[in-house]
Amino acid sequence: MTSQSEDGTISGVEEEDRLWHLAQGSGIGRRRFLQLLSVGGAAAVLSACGVLNLPRHPEETTVPADVSTPDSQGWFKDVTPFIRRSGSLEARLENMQGVLTPNRFFFVRNNSASIDVNAEAWHLSVEGDAVSSPMELSYQDIRNLPSHTLISYLECAGNHRVMFNLINGLETEGTQWGTGAVGNGEWTGVPLQDVLTRAGISNDAVSVLLIGLDEDSPEEGFRRVLPVEKAMHPDTLLAYVLNGEVLPKDHGFPLRVVAPGWVGSSCIKWLGRIVVSSERLWTRNNTTSYVLIGDDYRPEGRAEGKVVTTQSIKSALALPWPAELSTGRHRIHGYAHSPDGPITKVEWSVDSGASWKRAEVPETQPQYSWARFEFTWEAGPGEYTLMTRATDSTGATQPDTVPFNRKGYLFNQPLPHPIRVA
Repeated sequence: MTSQSEDGTISGVEEEDRLWHLAQGSGIGRRRFLQLLSVGGAAAVLSACGVLNLPRHPEETTVPADVSTPDSQGWFKDVTPFIRRSGSLEARLENMQGVLTPNRFFFVRNNSASIDVNAEAWHLSVEGDAVSSPMELSYQDIRNLPSHTLISYLECAGNHRVMFNLINGLETEGTQWGTGAVGNGEWTGVPLQDVLTRAGISNDAVSVLLIGLDEDSPEEGFRRVLPVEKAMHPDTLLAYVLNGEVLPKDHGFPLRVVAPGWVGSSCIKWLGRIVVSSERLWTRNNTTSYVLIGDDYRPEGRAEGKVVTTQSIKSALALPWPAELSTGRHRIHGYAHSPDGPITKVEWSVDSGASWKRAEVPETQPQYSWARFEFTWEAGPGEYTLMTRATDSTGATQPDTVPFNRKGYLFNQPLPHPIRVA
C-alpha cells in the first residue's frame, strides 16, 4: 500500500521508494528502473513490473438477460458483453468498431436496478417558482413536439477512476471504472429549452433540477442541478431515441436528459420531474457527490469542493487490458473526445512516452462526437506499454498528471496500456 498522508498526498521520496521496491521484486535493475522513471514516470515502472492489470469485480461473470423483462440483477439488456462493476455495466472498447456505439454495447451506470416505466401512464411535470405556467406532459405530448437529433458521447464522471490507484498509487471512492464507462450515440428528442419555454421560464431562473423516477436511488430519485444557461442550450435534449431505436429501458425509457460535454450524472434517466428555481439549488449530487474534493480544490457554495460539470479530454485504446497480440503488423484503433471541441490530433507512443508519433484522425467530426483514431504498429515480440494522448481544437492536451480528488473524477492522464506480443 502506498504511504499516504491524511489529506491523500504522497511524498516524491516515498513514491520512488515504493516503485524501486516493486522493480527489485520484478528483477529490474537500478539502471533500468531510473531509465523507466525518467521517460515514463510511475506508469512506465508499473507496466514493466506487470502490475497494471485492472482489478476484476467479483460480480464480473455475466448471464444473458431477456430484453423484455429484467434479470435477477435488474438488467433488461444482454449483459454478456460487459464487465459488471458495482451494479453497473462497463463496456469493452474492443467491441466497438465504428464511430457510433451500438445499443447492445452501450455502458450503463445505475444507482439502482433499471426500472420498467409504462409510457402510457408516465408524465413529465414542470414546476417551480421560476415558471409561470406549471404543466404536465404525456409521452405523446413529448413525441409531438419538434424533434432535434445530434451525435454526442456520454461518459461517467468516474471513467478511468481506477487509474488513480494503478498509475498514481492513490485510492479513490466509487466504482473502479476502467476505460469503458463511455459511449457515443445518436440521440433524438426535444430540446429542454423548448419545454421550459412552454412552461414560461422567467428571466430570474437560476437552477433547473432534474429528477428521475428511480426511487431506490439516493434522494428517492436520482437528481442533478443544471444551471439555467446549460438547461437552455439548444443542444441539451430530452431524448427518447438512441441510435434510431426507442430509448432502451436500461438507458432511461421513456425519457432521459442528454447534456453534451457534461458528465453523465447530468443526463438523468427515467426523467419524471423538472423544478425551475430562482435560487441556486443544492442536492447530494452537487454537494458531496460529483464534487472534486482535495487539496487542489476549494469548496464552492454548499459543496465540499469544486462541483463537477464538464468532462475532460481523454483517449483510450480499443484493446483488452492487458492486451496480447501476435507479432507482425497491426492496425490499432481507439477513441478520443473532449468537451471543448473536435479532436484535432492524437499521438501514440510505444516507449512509455519517450517519443510520440501521429495517429490518423478524421478531419470532420460531429460537434459532440468522439473521434475514432487509428495507427499501424509493426510489433515485435516482447512486453510493451502503448500510450496515447489527444489534443482538441482549443489546443488543450491530456495532462501528464492529474490532481488527486477523493472521489476519483475526471482522470485523464495518458494511459500506459500493457501489451504482450508473442
